[in-house]
Amino acid sequence: MAKQHLLLSMSLLCTFSSCAVWVTAQDNGPDVTVFKVTVNMVQLDVAVTDKKGNYVTRLTPWDFAIYEDGIPQKIATFGEENEAPRRLEDYKPGEDKPALAASTAKVHGLRNNGSSPDLFQKESPEQISSLVAGASVFILFDTSDYMYRGFVFAQDAIAQFVRSLENPARVAFYSYSRNFSRACLLTPDRSQVIHSIRSTVAGDDAALYNSLLMTLKDAAQLSGRKVVVVFSNGPDNASAVGPEGVREMAQTEGIPIYMISTQEARLDPLSTAIFERVSATTGGKVYFAKNWKEEQDAFASIRDDLEHLYSLSYYPQPNPNRGWRTITVKLVGQDLKSYHVRTRSGYRPKAVRLIEQIKPAT
Repeated sequence: MAKQHLLLSMSLLCTFSSCAVWVTAQDNGPDVTVFKVTVNMVQLDVAVTDKKGNYVTRLTPWDFAIYEDGIPQKIATFGEENEAPRRLEDYKPGEDKPALAASTAKVHGLRNNGSSPDLFQKESPEQISSLVAGASVFILFDTSDYMYRGFVFAQDAIAQFVRSLENPARVAFYSYSRNFSRACLLTPDRSQVIHSIRSTVAGDDAALYNSLLMTLKDAAQLSGRKVVVVFSNGPDNASAVGPEGVREMAQTEGIPIYMISTQEARLDPLSTAIFERVSATTGGKVYFAKNWKEEQDAFASIRDDLEHLYSLSYYPQPNPNRGWRTITVKLVGQDLKSYHVRTRSGYRPKAVRLIEQIKPAT
């Protein structure tokens, strides 16, 4: 065989979840071997607040610095509040925002490998395009016997939260006791979601972590921003999985978890500590509400948070660490150092996929 001459050609195809790199080996023969490597893009939802807890807006990509295991990263896409993320090369401060490309809308659809349920209502391309901005919200409601008090008030608070959402792409409503129910699949139709909320009834034991894991698996099939909002009254007494595995999956998939619980959960220190850890390390928040008014306030706070998040992403620089990687986001500039940054604390990289293709030489 003639001596091979290696021609390395690398090209990044930017989406909001992965990129492809081609390495081409060529010789004097008739065929060309093409290796396609799929590399995951890391997405971050970042909240920036001042000392009083007020949201800091109108920051630019150049105000942020991202580090992975201490290694500086290059921002690939950036979006503020509910705008669709844009490639950094398309971002020019002071100019009108560029029109969304058709391919931008497509990446917010379902990446279904055939083994998962159909999670979405059928929509036209025009409808999908109009839903690019904002986050897809998965609501998980505790219908176990822990909710025997205040069940109707919790339903009211969740329904009001759904009505108040203006920008998320779609909303899904799930419920759980011992069993897990996809009561309403992702849809932009708020009336469908509210009908499902009103149809829930109190059940028996609580399998919170089993149900949260299933919710995260559904959300992970989406590209683009997605969040999980959990209303739980406290302990889990029926799950087969533990909270740490659920928390790590949420971090790896980049899905913030917001948790609302009644004050009853404070009676269980273990559940309280778990709720606080899960929410903090995924970039979300936890709330303990004493009454219906505080439940409403908690949902209003989550709504405000979703409306003020920055969306950043990057393709990881070479890193020999195949295990847990720590993510740090900092603000650049002396005048920004007093602000607080909240986002997920890290992730575990997925296995790199390598596909070999043989193509005839031209």
